[in-house]
Amino acid sequence: MKTSRTTQTADRLDSLSEPVRLRVLSVLAAEELSVGEVAKVVQLPQSTVSRHLKILAEAGWVAKRASGTATLYWMDAGDLDGPAAALWGPVRESLEGSREIAEDRERLAAVLAERPADSQAYFGRIAGEWEAVRHDLFGERFTLEALLGLIPPRWIVADLGCGTGDAAAWLGPRVERVIAVDRSEAMLNAARKRLAGIPSVEFVEGEVERLPLADGSVDAAVSLLVLHHLEDPAVAVGQMARVLRTSRGGGVALIVEMLEHRRTEYRHTMGHKHLGFRPEAVVGWLRGAGFARAEYRELARDPSGKGPGLFVAVGWIAEED
Repeated sequence: MKTSRTTQTADRLDSLSEPVRLRVLSVLAAEELSVGEVAKVVQLPQSTVSRHLKILAEAGWVAKRASGTATLYWMDAGDLDGPAAALWGPVRESLEGSREIAEDRERLAAVLAERPADSQAYFGRIAGEWEAVRHDLFGERFTLEALLGLIPPRWIVADLGCGTGDAAAWLGPRVERVIAVDRSEAMLNAARKRLAGIPSVEFVEGEVERLPLADGSVDAAVSLLVLHHLEDPAVAVGQMARVLRTSRGGGVALIVEMLEHRRTEYRHTMGHKHLGFRPEAVVGWLRGAGFARAEYRELARDPSGKGPGLFVAVGWIAEED
């Protein structure tokens, strides 16, 4: 029995009733993707994404093709029939400016960046064989652990606002000493328990804006997602400069922070004082604190991350020879 135009239109409208399907269409209008890649972008299980793709395909919104062991999906607005094209136009326009769509596009860029350039490697990626074999043999942490070997083992590093000790857990086994500073006794107790097997970590209770450390006493200072909790982050950056020494190849500060965002609920749910920062502002604080050189770069989006984008700012007290 032939489907009436009224029924077809109703089916198409119904297929757009789920917000996640609108996000999927927006992504596939920009790039042909596998089910796994779409799942990474919209941060849903592959089984859920497959169900949504089936509905969109049956309604005529997306097309698919086989590619080796994978199925690739795309949406070409130019291939839509007249009624569907007329419907998609205003829907697409209504999605512009959406925070979710903007974040999906950032994750899409990260997913695309993971693709190797040549076609043979591309199909290897689709199959997932090499990554699966490597992770099965060696785990997922060995690259980072190996790269940490670039840090001089004689360094003393201050982990400011250490929380439960994530940074100290990585740095402790590889440097002479880590001084983990936090104003929360509960956080320090959790870090002590977590890092009980790493004797090189020293725990100090204190404010980042008034560091209980001597001038020129550490080679490096790190602040990972801490400044947005402080009333005056520039003061904390000045304290980082004060405690750094320039000998032994040290004198470096590393700050990881969120880019400016509009998630005002973070003020209430997590006590954030600032809704991220402009990286240029943090670089300005570094230079104002006396760092001879300061740089920043935005970090690539992790497809599994649900929060705002991040950046890293690095300052050096002394110019390189």
